[in-house]
This record gives sequence, C-alpha cells and structure tokens, in this order.
Amino acid sequence: MVLKKERTEKPEEKDKEEQGQQVEVTAEKDDKPKAAVEAEEFFDPETADRADLLEKYRELEDQLRQVEERVLRTAADAENFKKRLQREKEEQTRYANETFMRELLPVIDNLERALQHSATAPNQESLVEGVNMTLKGFIDTLARFGCKELEAIGKTFDPNFHEAVSQEESSRVEPNTVLKELQKGYMLKERLLRPAMVIVSKPASEAERDTRDQNPTDTKKAKNGGVKIPVRKA
Repeated sequence: MVLKKERTEKPEEKDKEEQGQQVEVTAEKDDKPKAAVEAEEFFDPETADRADLLEKYRELEDQLRQVEERVLRTAADAENFKKRLQREKEEQTRYANETFMRELLPVIDNLERALQHSATAPNQESLVEGVNMTLKGFIDTLARFGCKELEAIGKTFDPNFHEAVSQEESSRVEPNTVLKELQKGYMLKERLLRPAMVIVSKPASEAERDTRDQNPTDTKKAKNGGVKIPVRKA
C-alpha cells in the first residue's frame, strides 16, 4: 500500500521538478545572448593583443568604407535629382509659349487664305496691303519666340514633319516628293508645333511612261529645260 501511495505522488513532484528545470533552462537561454552581446560590444584596447587590435582595425576600416560609399551614393543621387529638376525647369521655360503659338496658327491660316482670294479680285490693293502687313506682324512676332515655318515643297516626304493628304502622279520629281503644300507646318525651336499638310508625288502610270518613251526629244527638253545645244569639240 505504501508503494502505491509513493507511486501516485511521484508524477506530480516530477512535473514540478521538470517545470522548474524548464524555467531555469529558459533563463539560461535568455541570459546567453545578452552575455554574448556584452562580450562582443566590450573591447578594451589596453588589454587586447596585437591580433585583436588588427582585427578590430580592419573591422572599423570596413565600416568606414561602407559609410563613405553610402555618402557618395547619396551625394550622387542628390546631384542627379538637382540636374533633372534644372532640365525640367529649362524645358518648361523654353516651351512655355507652345499653347499660345498653336492658337495663333489658325489666325495666320485665315490671313493667308484672305490674301489668296483677294489677289484675284480687282481693286483690292489696299486690302491686300493691309492683310500683308498684319500677316507679316504675326510671323515676325512668332519668330521672336522661336517659331518658324517648316519648308516642305520639294522636300522628300517625312512623316515626322509632313502629313500627306493625297498623292499625285508626277514624272518631274522623284516619288515621295512634296508637290504642294495645303497648310504650312511650323517648328518651335527644335520641336514640331504642327506638321505640314501636303500632297506627295507617286510614280507615273505606264501610259505616261510609254508616251515619254515614244517622244524622247520632249523628255530631253523637259530634263534640260530647253532644246539641247550641241557643243563643238576642240
């Protein structure tokens, strides 16, 4: 009977002992990192030997190099940011009048159309002169702000600067050459303000080529601008 009583009491005592051991072990585990950290942080150069001093010197030198690299990167980023802001400011100032000039272009178009219609009407000299002066004033004003006309007629078609409305057959120029300009294009400094609306040449039809082949003299005149003059040889 006594043995049974002892057996029933031992498991409870054993659990208490295990709990106490676990608490002690946990305390020891918690204390070890603190002690290790204190040992790592504490460094006495008076008691350290040559190897420890050299290792500590290399460690501090490596930390200093890392700090210098971070400082240099931060300074470089700040300088790049400053330059980018400066470029954006200059770009904004350079093209601040873009919207204003684009709104003026239809006014110039209307004045040019008025000149074209009035040129064929009789007794319109005073009107033509007045419109010419007004148009010249507008163009001069735009030029002072860096806006200029885009030359198109006779140039090779470039979709970056020209807007093709239609094509016409032509044997006088190479294909994809601007023949006519329906609406002028304009540049604001190096930026395209409005493309030129143009008519572009395309290769002549077979019938026209056959006609030129049958009349080589006419073709030669068209190319030379007149009758061919023989040159006397010495």
